[in-house]
Amino acid sequence: MSTWESRRRTVPEPPAAPADPASMFRNLCRSSPWKWQSLRFEYWDQAFESAPGPGAPYVRAWLRRPGALRLENPAGLVLHSTTGINDSRDVFYVSATRKSWLLPPHLVTPVYDDAGHVRRRPEAAYGEPGFGNGRFSAALDPVELAGNAPVPIEFPGSNALDIKDVRPAEHEGRPVLEAVVVPNAAYHPGDTSAPLCLPGRTHLRVDVGTGVCVASRSLEPGTEDYGHWIRILAVDEYMLDDLFLAQSMNLTDVRRHISWDLPAEA
Repeated sequence: MSTWESRRRTVPEPPAAPADPASMFRNLCRSSPWKWQSLRFEYWDQAFESAPGPGAPYVRAWLRRPGALRLENPAGLVLHSTTGINDSRDVFYVSATRKSWLLPPHLVTPVYDDAGHVRRRPEAAYGEPGFGNGRFSAALDPVELAGNAPVPIEFPGSNALDIKDVRPAEHEGRPVLEAVVVPNAAYHPGDTSAPLCLPGRTHLRVDVGTGVCVASRSLEPGTEDYGHWIRILAVDEYMLDDLFLAQSMNLTDVRRHISWDLPAEA
């Protein structure tokens, strides 16, 4: 294990032994909050074996952490846009609960493994904006697939998932880790009505660069359509507040010439 600083040291270290593939997959599932701050993507709320079919409904999304989200349909109609990103937080903090003082994840340091993925997550103000159902948020930070830290002793069923057949692959032109998993009794999804994994076998893909679960598909008979698909278009683009507001702030573009119309003298 190593911290953010130690894994970037210039002194060469002896090569580490190959990591356990299941542990590598779990650590990648814990890593999303530290791998990106803004994401532009397309989201299908159904499963596909290889790629979305033509005409399958989807939404275009712009997300900027923490909590800013814009969704459009393929025709460009705005379906959802955050409206309170600049609201006062006075009432929130006056409540004086411990949770209200937690820092955003990117301001705290987790424990990393030798591959640069998160082995143990610290206490922080986690949570992604959602739309439709809880699977949307869970896919953006799929920690429910691994838990915040490794289990103390890996008794059978103590992990959230039994993970099999982990292998590198490609998804929409990006490298991913894919695996076939089976949830255990220790699996507790954020939204019990829309988990990333149904009982039985599920095929998962997690993007290596972002830690986002970009695809899930149930492999059990009768539920093959259950899952989701994400096409990542851009990572860490600069996004203005106007993108997430219901109405533009109408700020003056100082790069444009401002003309002054003077009335003619009588």
